Amino acid sequence: MFFKEIRINITLLTVAVSFGIVFLDSTIGRAQSPTESTSSESDAKSRVKPTVLLPNTSPGISLDSAMMRNPELRDQLKWTFGAEEQHGWYLYTALIKHLLNTEESPASQRFASALSQWQQNSNLAPTGVLDEDSLMAMVVQWQNARIQNREVAQPEELLTAPVSDFFDPQRLDILRQVQREAYAAYKRLVAAAIADPSLHLHGSRGTLAPDEKFLKIISSFRSREYQEELRRKSPNAGRAGLALNSPHFTGRALDIYVGGDPVDTRDSNRAIQVQTPVYQWLVRNAERFGFRPYFYEPWHWEYVK
Repeated sequence: MFFKEIRINITLLTVAVSFGIVFLDSTIGRAQSPTESTSSESDAKSRVKPTVLLPNTSPGISLDSAMMRNPELRDQLKWTFGAEEQHGWYLYTALIKHLLNTEESPASQRFASALSQWQQNSNLAPTGVLDEDSLMAMVVQWQNARIQNREVAQPEELLTAPVSDFFDPQRLDILRQVQREAYAAYKRLVAAAIADPSLHLHGSRGTLAPDEKFLKIISSFRSREYQEELRRKSPNAGRAGLALNSPHFTGRALDIYVGGDPVDTRDSNRAIQVQTPVYQWLVRNAERFGFRPYFYEPWHWEYVK
């Protein structure tokens, strides 16, 4: 009798415990199931915009906050280049997008996400915010991609390009010299641009028409003597005129017409140049032909192969 009662009690206890587990499990399941929430809860959740945190971002930084901050910095960020205060990075938006491999607006989450990934790869805090530290890291990357060895080209390395390739139809022979490989690459670039119907360039068979100004060469090889003459004539000229170690010495640097006043560094002029289809085409395509930009001057491109 005693053992029979024990068996009954154990059986009842087992049933009770099993029932409790099943009840608890079913309760949890109902709480986690989105299909069983009330309609009012669903409506409330649908009105709340989710905040997506950036991977490995600093605490409190989100895509939402980054996408609000970037348009502000694009126009107002204060930074220094060439001993002069600069305002915003709007002039370099095309170059920045190309660097980040995105076509998204700086006011978008996708832009912030692409920037965050680039920052992480560059050992920067992946905030998704294009602040001064990130911008200066980009400048360093652009500058490092330019011609580093600026030895003066030897006469046998140069050719005299036809005047039809130049912006100034009366440019002197001595000012139309180009390093041979750079010139061949330039001609391939021009041919590809003419073949692109979106640019509407006048030309055929890889040659720009006489009345076409876009992509014509403004300046190419410069000797040290000629550069010194520029400095004497224009002591207050822009950075190109004052350069003591100009990449133009190599014959592989070309100033190319992309719109506006050909070589005016005023922000208002550069703002016109960076919006032209030709400039934006160069940003996307010039590297295929071996050319890299000088970020500060939209017209200046260097053959680095």
